Amino acid sequence: MTDYVRRILDARVYDVAVQTPLDAMVRLGQRLGASVLLKREDLQPIFSFKIRGAYNKLVRLDAAARAAGVICASAGNHAQGVALSARRLGLRAVIVMPVTTPAIKVEAVRYWGAEIVLHGDTFDVAYEHARRLERDQGLTFVHPYDDPDVIAGQGTVAVEVLHQHPDPIEAIFVPIGGGGLAAGIASYVKFLRPETRVIGVEPVDAASMKAALDAGTRVVLDRVGLFADGVAVRQAGAETFRLCRDLLDDVILADTDAICAAVKDVFEDVRVIAEPAGALSLAGLKAYAAANPVRTGALIAVASGANMNFDRLRHVAERAEIGEAREILLAVTIPEVPGSYRRFIQVLGDRSITEFNYRYAAGSEAHVFVGLKLNNARREKPPIVDSLTALGYRVLDMSADETAKLHIRYMVGGKSPELTDEVLLRFEFPERPGALMRFLDGVGAEWNITLFHYRNHGADYGRVLVGIEVPPGQRPRFDAMLDALGYPHEEETGNPAYRLFL
Repeated sequence: MTDYVRRILDARVYDVAVQTPLDAMVRLGQRLGASVLLKREDLQPIFSFKIRGAYNKLVRLDAAARAAGVICASAGNHAQGVALSARRLGLRAVIVMPVTTPAIKVEAVRYWGAEIVLHGDTFDVAYEHARRLERDQGLTFVHPYDDPDVIAGQGTVAVEVLHQHPDPIEAIFVPIGGGGLAAGIASYVKFLRPETRVIGVEPVDAASMKAALDAGTRVVLDRVGLFADGVAVRQAGAETFRLCRDLLDDVILADTDAICAAVKDVFEDVRVIAEPAGALSLAGLKAYAAANPVRTGALIAVASGANMNFDRLRHVAERAEIGEAREILLAVTIPEVPGSYRRFIQVLGDRSITEFNYRYAAGSEAHVFVGLKLNNARREKPPIVDSLTALGYRVLDMSADETAKLHIRYMVGGKSPELTDEVLLRFEFPERPGALMRFLDGVGAEWNITLFHYRNHGADYGRVLVGIEVPPGQRPRFDAMLDALGYPHEEETGNPAYRLFL
């Protein structure tokens, strides 16, 4: 450990890196009853801590290695760190990336002047190709985590944290992929403040360090999930495993919903969108705080990066409320008769409905996919389910059903040929409690609802698609009801997509 402390104190990172702030997360801290601080490595020039280790490695190369150039395999932040460091030092840099790497990341590396080689569909294939190019061209391979100089560079995060917060720290939470950041931080913190806990955090579907610590030796995972791609590593590093085995106090696992909730927490407190790996440590902090209500000091999470793919934001938003136990998803079976929806909504009361999906099917029962926004799902869900069950409704809780959350919610539909008098309408409902009930009061028991799709997207109005069975002779009275309701709407009965799929 002493050798690594010397390496960390002697590391050269500030030619390119900056000392990042340690920001208080006031809102989250109030919710958790704790002093919660966020180490903002998302504010580095490449929006990630990886610049520290990459530069410390490159700046220590001898003249011959500098002349030959460097190479790495990476699909993300390490690639940018090597590319920027090489540009600053005037070195040739070759970055091997899988062909599946998102264009935004390829362009980010190209911006720093590196040579990009796209090879293979996975990181493992790209890695092997990079090692071949290393041998063939005499390049120096820069490992993303399993290298003493890289580990020491990452360890400078801990030097800053302890200077910035001289008061007691109960625990520091660090995301783990290969383990370089955790090994560096633990080496320094455990030397200076052994009473401070250093806790690693991994995704449940990419927990290579946890598996290695449990087995007592490094293991290779069969596969890893890619949602938190910055930490999607199948095997922990040899040197990082050695250090983490001796120095880490624990490893906490976080699922996708918890990570999404943490992304939202970061945004609400500091108005930045962390990448999934960047919010991972905060997800672990929240789990730890829930299990350990007595505090001996501050809780600090390292926000490791903010290189978020924009197209992931929809997924994050969908899953954050479930991860925070503020939304539940239920499948409820109700009688297929006019007025059933009204009675069903009355049972739900004034609770905010976040999602409502239904499509008519011939038979005596209707299956409704409904989402409810709650303050505390763990406390409030049981009485809701009990109330529905007491009315004879069958209830299936889908809040933890990955298939339902990823796919089924978007697929509630299908054609119903027997509905010859169906009218399709697209509404804008005011986003307030009672809006849906007011609509159902207007429809009453006179007309049968045959299709309903609604999802709350955080706007001040909700977009709703409704199918209603209206015989031609009743159309004037139906139109009068819509006018009295006053909700903006457009008729979509002739819409070609509706004709094809619904």
